[in-house]
Amino acid sequence: MTQDLALAERLDSLEAQIAPLVQSAKAISELRDELAPRVNEAVQALIVELADVEADFQIEDLIHLTKNMMRNVKNMNFTLDQLKNLIDFVVIAEPLLKTTVPQIIYYFDDLEQNGVFRLLTTGLDVLKKISSTYSAEKMQQMGDGLVRLVGCLQKLITPEALDFLEKAADLPSQMNVTDAKPVGMWGMLGALSRPEVKEGLGVTLELAASLAHLKR
Repeated sequence: MTQDLALAERLDSLEAQIAPLVQSAKAISELRDELAPRVNEAVQALIVELADVEADFQIEDLIHLTKNMMRNVKNMNFTLDQLKNLIDFVVIAEPLLKTTVPQIIYYFDDLEQNGVFRLLTTGLDVLKKISSTYSAEKMQQMGDGLVRLVGCLQKLITPEALDFLEKAADLPSQMNVTDAKPVGMWGMLGALSRPEVKEGLGVTLELAASLAHLKR
């Protein structure tokens, strides 16, 4: 009787030890049954995708790519290092960009409000019309002439030239042409007694002397 009890206890012990294994095997079996359809779907999708690129994919290309990657490990490391430097630069420059970018936007907006961009657009349209009207040789000649005109303008902006032009611009407002009368030889001789006429003749003679440079 004692042996039967001992045997029963051993059987109970073995059953208790085997029960977790049975549960695990059952769980694995259930998991396999659940995953099997998903795995089959994934394999079928992979086959379809591989069939789609089969015509463009060659194993030699993959081997060539692998060799290039192995040969250019230093270049890849250098690229990654430079990328790290670029990221560090962006991190450092970010506060400056936060203040600079709005100012640049405001500056360009001010130019837009003042019509600068419209003026540039009009200027480009004019240049297009000029380029379509004149040949390249004519454009070259006009460019050379423009350079000379800039040189002339540089001479005209000297203080002496500006004073002369400003005084010459005041002459029409100081003249009364409507009351001018015909003057003969005796009238000219009589006008020579006027100081302003004498001074004007002196200026005229100086201008006449300066006009000699045109002949040279």
